[in-house]
Parts: sequence; C-alpha cells; structure tokens
Amino acid sequence: MSRARFLTAAAAAGVAGTTGGLLLTGNGPGSAEATEATGTGTRSGTGTGTADKAAAEAEGNAAARTAAKRRGGLTYRGVCYEVIGGETPHTGWSAARMRADLRAIDKDLHASSVSVFGDGVERLRDTANEAAERGLHVWLQPRLSDRPQREILDHLAETGRQAERLRRQGAAVHLSVGCEFLLFVPGIVPGDNVLERIENLSKGNYDPERMMRRLNEFIAKAARTGRSVFHGKLTYGAAEEDPVDWRLFDLVSVNYYSSFPRRADHVRRLRTYRRWGKPVVVSEFGTCTYRGAPEQGGMGWDVVDYEKVPQQIKGNLVRSERTQARHLAGLLDVFESMDLYAALVYNFVSPDAPHWPEPRYDLDLASYALVKPRWRELTEPGRDWHWEPKQAFGAVARHYARARP
Repeated sequence: MSRARFLTAAAAAGVAGTTGGLLLTGNGPGSAEATEATGTGTRSGTGTGTADKAAAEAEGNAAARTAAKRRGGLTYRGVCYEVIGGETPHTGWSAARMRADLRAIDKDLHASSVSVFGDGVERLRDTANEAAERGLHVWLQPRLSDRPQREILDHLAETGRQAERLRRQGAAVHLSVGCEFLLFVPGIVPGDNVLERIENLSKGNYDPERMMRRLNEFIAKAARTGRSVFHGKLTYGAAEEDPVDWRLFDLVSVNYYSSFPRRADHVRRLRTYRRWGKPVVVSEFGTCTYRGAPEQGGMGWDVVDYEKVPQQIKGNLVRSERTQARHLAGLLDVFESMDLYAALVYNFVSPDAPHWPEPRYDLDLASYALVKPRWRELTEPGRDWHWEPKQAFGAVARHYARARP
C-alpha cells in the first residue's frame, strides 16, 4: 500500500492521531528520558569472503567521500524515494521516470544516499541498481502491507537477496526490514486491513500488552529473515515511540516528525536513541507545505477532505513553500551538529498529490515532497505530467552541496 492510500484510509476513519511516523503529533518529548550510553554496537552474521571485503571497502569509500568536506556531521545525506503502482495509470512507477528522478536526486539535489522503499521486488531491485550505478549509497526497504505475515517475510527475504547481490557487486547498500509494522502488518493490531487497524487503535479496541508482544515477535522474525539473506548493515524504520529491541539491528532508525520551538529540544529528544550505543539514523523527516504545518508534526497531512470529488483542502490554509524549506534546513543543522549517521528527507515526489493554482484543490499543500507534481487536468495527470522543485528542494540541495565532494 502506498503512503497516499494509507493516508486516505486514515482520513476516512476519522483518525486524529494514533501511532506511526505520520500519525504521531510529536509535539512533546515523549516517554521518560533515557540516559545516553557510550560505546559501539556489535553485529553478527557478516561474511568475511572476498566479496564481503570488496563490499565493505566500497561502503567505506562511499562514507569517506560523503564526509570529506567536513569533520563530523552526517555520514549520509539523502531522500526517500517510493516505488509503487500509483493511484492512476500514469502516476505509478516507470523505469524512465525513475531514471530521471534519480538523476535529479544525484545531480541537482546533491544527495549522497537514497532510501528506496515500496513493494514489488523487481521495482525495488531496478531502482536500487540504478541508484548504485550512479554512485549513491542505497537503503533498500520493502513495504508490503495488508498481506499475510508469511508473505510479507517472503517479500522481505527476496528483497534482501537482491540487496545482498548488489552489496557483493561492490555497491554501498543497507537493508531496512520494513517500516512501522504496528500499522502495516496484520495480526499485531486487530483488523484485516490498515483501515480496520486504524479504527481499532483510535477506539482503543486492542490489548496493549498483547499488541506489543506481537509487534516485538514480528520485528524479531523480520530481523532474523533479513540476517539470513543479507550480510551488510541491517535496520528497521521505527515510529518514534516504538519500543524496539535495537540489539537485533546494527543501526537505530527513527521516522522523526516531532516539532519543537527550540533546537535544544530536538537534540534532547534525539539523544535518547543513543542509549543503544549504535549509529542513529533519521530514516524519515519532513513537513507539509503550508503555514503552521511543522507544528502539526506527523499529522500535517490531515487537511484533505477525501470524501469530496475532486478531493479538497479543508479550511483556509495558506500555501508556504518557505515554511517547509526553513523547517528542513533547521532540522538538517540539528542532525549535523549531533553527528548522526544519516538523515533522509521524506520524500522526493508524491505523484498523486498535485499542485493546483486554486488553493482548495492544491493537494500538494498536504504533501511532504520536495517537488510538486503538475497535472494536465484537475482529476487527470496525463501521460506527460511533470514535477517542479519547491523551495524546500533548493534549501536541501544547497545544504547537501556544501557537504558533498
């Protein structure tokens, strides 16, 4: 399921906030403060053959190139790129559009890394291969949802095999076993699909203890599956409040949508993830494109009336690309100052959320993307739809360019 479909389902359910990266308000520091630990984590299951040594050398060289212009700071600076079927025949994944997008990510955005996420092993593989050929560091994350758990794990295993082949060919690649399983994997929260699970969460129709036990069990299964086929660095895209046992992984990754008035509050919040003694990754961060969106945290998207045809923006929001740009630039400065391992903007493009001159139809207001899709008609993208960079694209590009050799 695409994030667009998910958000549509959430809005239809009338959810004001449950859990998950884009469903958290994220305005407070969360649970009790954790103490910061020192030291480095260990990782098991890594091969030591010639191919592994070559892969490790390639990964090290990529990291060195990325950090060459500065001491400290982020090791990897990137963007999330979704590969899905799309809501219309013309907005789904295509090889030609993917290649053009990755060229822009490399040459114009100046990213050193890209998180390739979605479903369909072939789409994931082809996109990851193209990114690696461009010299980009790759995060590969399968997101198959609303399928039986066994099928989700099989999809992960096959994606992991593709990631391992790429790694053994010398590409710099990490594998993320998935994202926010609480919402996207059946059998953890009651409900046969995302919509039913959201409804049950919002109404309290679940056993918290059983839910957390099942979540931890599935995360452990996913970690074992990933380890069995992939011998590079492993992680998982967690929501901010997910109580993940990070001993299972090499990197601590969080989808970060908190909003604080002061820089120090972000530092304090993010510092809690260091207690595991492992590199910290901001696997998603971002905001929508209107005044006040950052203060809405992970609920910034909830401003669309999906029941109307065509869909419309609720209220009298004021479009502000400057707001989005300033928020991203400020967060990147925080991440750099903390020497985090990586930060990935969510996301590059949302093809099914087009920009439109009339404000009430400007669905890009509710989009986290760095670029704005331009459709031929209000309800029809047309085969030749295109995107244009927002101010946020420029702000991120300038930041990344300063750090990239």
